[in-house]
Amino acid sequence: MDATGVDGRDDVVSHALAREEELRVETLRSEGCAIALVSGHAEIFGSELARGQSVKIGGGKKVAVFTFHGATIEITGKVEIAYVAGETPMVSYANAHAVLNAKRERAGAAGSSEEGPRVMCVGPTDVGKSTVCSILCNYAARSGQAPLYVDLDLGQGALTVPGTICAAPVDAQIDLEEGIPLEMPLVYFYGDLTVNNPEYYKHIVTRLGALLDERSKANDDARAAGCVVNTMGWIDGMGLELLLHAREALKIDHVLVIGQERLYGQLQQKLAGTDCQVFRMQKSGGVVERTQEFRRATRDRMFKEYFYGPTGELAPASQTAYFSQISLYRIGGGPRAPASALPIGQTASTDPMRIAPVVPSTSLLHSVLAVSHGKTQGDLLNSNVAGFIYITEVDMIQKKFTYLSPCPGELPSNVLLVGNLKWLGLDN
Repeated sequence: MDATGVDGRDDVVSHALAREEELRVETLRSEGCAIALVSGHAEIFGSELARGQSVKIGGGKKVAVFTFHGATIEITGKVEIAYVAGETPMVSYANAHAVLNAKRERAGAAGSSEEGPRVMCVGPTDVGKSTVCSILCNYAARSGQAPLYVDLDLGQGALTVPGTICAAPVDAQIDLEEGIPLEMPLVYFYGDLTVNNPEYYKHIVTRLGALLDERSKANDDARAAGCVVNTMGWIDGMGLELLLHAREALKIDHVLVIGQERLYGQLQQKLAGTDCQVFRMQKSGGVVERTQEFRRATRDRMFKEYFYGPTGELAPASQTAYFSQISLYRIGGGPRAPASALPIGQTASTDPMRIAPVVPSTSLLHSVLAVSHGKTQGDLLNSNVAGFIYITEVDMIQKKFTYLSPCPGELPSNVLLVGNLKWLGLDN
């Protein structure tokens, strides 16, 4: 049931939700809206709403407000669509959390002899994997746990800019306006939106798994809390191989398959006899297929949020560096030809783990580069990054470039990693 808001304004619409219903809202591309809980109890992706407080939802976003027991919700502002749905998988997601949290409690009570749950959400593109990960992290945080959110999806950048593999502990509910807190992120630069170098991708995931093990050994709370892993939508051929490698490298013991029975059957067969349990989860009816244009806009927004903040509150510093002051490197020489395409007896000459110096040129314009923690060329394969810069101008005559940095001052390192990340939407 819809009605005009209590203050009489036409742009405030009230929705009454019954038990286990959800309000699905899609905002306009050009503007956002505000959502407020008037009565009852409700949550957005597992993050509990405070009664009487408005939450801003940005333009071009889709959210679902769910209630277990009933609630009244007000939306302020124009939206693309808002409707109440009675069929929702939220109860099954809550049940999955209960299973995972029981293991966390057992691990906490058992001490170092037992690990907490390591869960991975898998499925094709546009089934809501990142949403399920957020829900599980929020439920864990509400239970007093702080799982590690691991993002293996290069395309969208749930934690930081796209083209990265990263992890961050979630010790509080994810802020609906600012996203996942990043006080202590661990970020590795892959440098592309798709996996064109599987060996390097596997190397990063293996490295991340080793650090996750070290973290568990050093911190009992982290060991008990475990991790929640988001994955790519590439699930066929090499994509499936990468999923299975990640499952092994990160020692995943719970796999949640969302939205495809075929993948569920494949993983059940391939993981039979292991200590990993495979569960089939329902895809939410509110999940819709995203167009290429929408994906590009989302990536541009993630780049912009990194430098300017979620609401544009930050002021990035424009600075200049001479070519002689920095060292540019690229990891991997591109994809190798398959063995079947080579003459008999010959092997591919391109090394996917090769670290190659990059000569500065105008091709750097509009590139997003990573500032590596690696001190030497040999460190780069195993080093995470301190952050990113955006090249706004390249002056080949004076041999310098101008870049945006999230904060003023010298860069933490003069070693920069170059990939294929371009951001052309600075003025958007």
